[in-house]
Amino acid sequence: MPSKKALIRRPSPRLSGGLVTHIEREKVDVDLALEQWEAYAEALRTHGWETIEVDPADDCPDSVFVEDAVVMYKNVALIARPGAESRREETAGVEEAVARLGCSVNWIWEPGTLDGGDVLKVGDTIYVGRSGRTNAAAIQQLRAVFEPLGARVVAVPVTRVLHLKSAVTALPDDTVIGHVPLVDKPALFPGFLPVPEQSGAHVVLLGGGKLLMAASAPKTAELLTDLGHEPVLVDIGEFEKLEGCVTCLSVRMRELYV
Repeated sequence: MPSKKALIRRPSPRLSGGLVTHIEREKVDVDLALEQWEAYAEALRTHGWETIEVDPADDCPDSVFVEDAVVMYKNVALIARPGAESRREETAGVEEAVARLGCSVNWIWEPGTLDGGDVLKVGDTIYVGRSGRTNAAAIQQLRAVFEPLGARVVAVPVTRVLHLKSAVTALPDDTVIGHVPLVDKPALFPGFLPVPEQSGAHVVLLGGGKLLMAASAPKTAELLTDLGHEPVLVDIGEFEKLEGCVTCLSVRMRELYV
C-alpha cells in the first residue's frame, strides 16, 4: 500500500533572519513560530501521517522549509540545489533522511539551481516553475531524471511570487487552484480554479478529501467546503512573513512501497 510519511524539520533559532524576496520584511516571533510548527506537525499526525524529523540545521534560517531541499517522484528523490546560495547547506540532512528511507537518490548539479517549492506534481504531470530560484539547466536535469520514470514535465514561468507553489497547488481531483493576480499563465493549467485569497492557493492533500490549509484563507476554505472538500486549518502566520506556506513545511512521501 502507499506510504504516508512526511519529512519535517524543526525551525532554526535564526528563523527571523530568513530570506524575503517579494514581500516587505516583518518581525518574526520565533517562539510562536515553533508553536505553529508543532501544531502543523500534529495536524499531519492526526490525519494518519507519520512525521519524520530531518536533523535540524540551526545555522540555516530557512531550513524549516524542508520542501525546497528535495523533489520526490515515486520512490526517487532528486536533491535540489537551492537558488539562494545561503540555503545550499540545507540539503545534506534531507539527503541523509531520504536515503535512510530507501529512496533512490539523484542530484541537481551546477550550473542548475532548483528549489523544491517550484515543483507541483499533478498525477504524472510535473509542473516546474522557471523562477528566480530555479533555472533552465535544472529543469533539463529534472526532465532527465523523471521522464524515464513516466513523468511529463511542463515548465511554466513564475515572476510574481517566490515559487510556483506560492502561486498554485492542486486539489485531489487534479484541479489546479491559484490566486489569479499571482499566476503568470493560468491557461497553462487545465481546469484552473481561481481562489479569492493568496494563501488559499496552497493546499496539502491529507487523504480522504481533507486539505491542510492556512487559517489566513477563510473565504477559500468556504469555497472548497462548498465543493465537497474538507479543509483542515492551521495557523502558520509567522512562516507567511517569510513567504512560507503549508506546502513548504513538509515533504509528503506517498509512494514508498514498504
